[in-house]
Amino acid sequence: MATVQPGMRFARSCGLLLHPTSLPGSPGSGDLGPAAHRYLDWLASCGVGWWQMLPLNPPGPGFSPYSAPSSFAGSPLLISPEELVADGLLRADEVASRPEFPADRVEWESVAPWRDGLLLAAWRRFAERPAPELEGELLEFRERNAAWLGEYSLFAALKRAHGGARWTEWTEDLSGGIPDALTAWRRRHQDMVRAEEFAQFLFDRQWRAVRQEAARSGVRIIGDVPIFVAHDSADVWAHRRLFQLGPDGHPVAVAGVPPDYFSETGQLWGNPLYDWGAHAASGYSWWIARLARALDLFDAVRLDHFRGFAAYWSIPAGETTARDGRWLAGPGRALFEAAERALGDLPLIAEDLGVITPDVIALRDGLGLPGMAILQFAFGAGAESGFLPHHLRPNQVVYTGTHDNNTTLGWYRDDAGEHERDHVRRYLATDGGEIHWDLIRAALASVAGLAVIPHQDVGGLGSEGRMNTPSVPEGNWRFRLPEWALSDWHRARLAELVDLYGRRGGAGGRV
Repeated sequence: MATVQPGMRFARSCGLLLHPTSLPGSPGSGDLGPAAHRYLDWLASCGVGWWQMLPLNPPGPGFSPYSAPSSFAGSPLLISPEELVADGLLRADEVASRPEFPADRVEWESVAPWRDGLLLAAWRRFAERPAPELEGELLEFRERNAAWLGEYSLFAALKRAHGGARWTEWTEDLSGGIPDALTAWRRRHQDMVRAEEFAQFLFDRQWRAVRQEAARSGVRIIGDVPIFVAHDSADVWAHRRLFQLGPDGHPVAVAGVPPDYFSETGQLWGNPLYDWGAHAASGYSWWIARLARALDLFDAVRLDHFRGFAAYWSIPAGETTARDGRWLAGPGRALFEAAERALGDLPLIAEDLGVITPDVIALRDGLGLPGMAILQFAFGAGAESGFLPHHLRPNQVVYTGTHDNNTTLGWYRDDAGEHERDHVRRYLATDGGEIHWDLIRAALASVAGLAVIPHQDVGGLGSEGRMNTPSVPEGNWRFRLPEWALSDWHRARLAELVDLYGRRGGAGGRV
């Protein structure tokens, strides 16, 4: 029986990291249909208590889930065509008539328009002859999500009508959010707005079914909340006063991180920065709504770039690198205390990677949040490396790697220097022949409350299995898990280690 030690946020347990778009089986890309339900059964049969995934919001440029046009909406590309056939919204022949998609990767350039066309066909069928059951569910969905649904559906319809142009390029009355102009536009283009709303309803309906299956299987789900949002988003368009924008709607300063050992010029992300004074004056209502939405979708949430809540790197707009920025104070405890008063206990994981200063540690530990440790980062710096298993803590989440890293096999073969490879072999008493299983074993054997393994490592995939390469704008987010990585052999080997190190189930413990 998994136990929760004092001060531990997670019961001793294991999770796998795999985004739904990477699931095998569905045409073109993974989605929330039968393959997601089968995956939950597979996790449960291994004794794995957690499924971690990336943000479920609509993807932005480069099909990245971290540059979404909304931090509240769900991705229409995750809606299962098979489930739409089952609901009578599509015919089987409509789904069967599709381009030839590769099985080993997602070709978003052809998948996205195909799936978009199916959703439009489903909406037209529903609009012409609405099924009473779905009509009632849609009404309930509208009421439950009224706080964000209207502004997002209008934004998405406006963006579609403007050929995908950024909101700052629309006419001044629409980009400026003039109420009379927006009301008139919505009235003229009501069908477009309703179609966007209907897509969100379908996402919600299928996601609720996944959550029900997860509960039945004894698996809980970890989501992901990026700290910053995209400038070209409903969030910024509808709430400009909460961001550091000029009169023209463009950012006056943008987000990033300063130069470090990963990059001589730092990382220039380009997201608009929050006006934390405006957020504080509102009682952090927008952030509370954002966290409430995330916790409605997930059982626990990873907070990306947690250090930005203590202090953030502000780069003047127009800079071409992140060199010439400055550190400014974030909201600190005030944001989280306001959220706790509104929402209760917050089941959060602090993504505290990179150069972490004492104020970040104080904020994390003062809130009692588990931080993260990455085993691929542990080797090469000697016995004092904080990510080595003998330095881990119970209130921590240990990963072999993340979506931003190479797979463990790819790291060992292609990225690690000989010094690192020598260190990991000596530390784990291995010849490196199955380095992915060596790191999986080390993560599961550690004292960290939760151990999370990218499924690519369970499958022993090399660099071809990488999900994302930071600072490389093209070719990411396309990985699909091969069916053979869900074999009975992989199930048995993982289940043996989960049992051996006392991590079976465990999702019922405190989070």
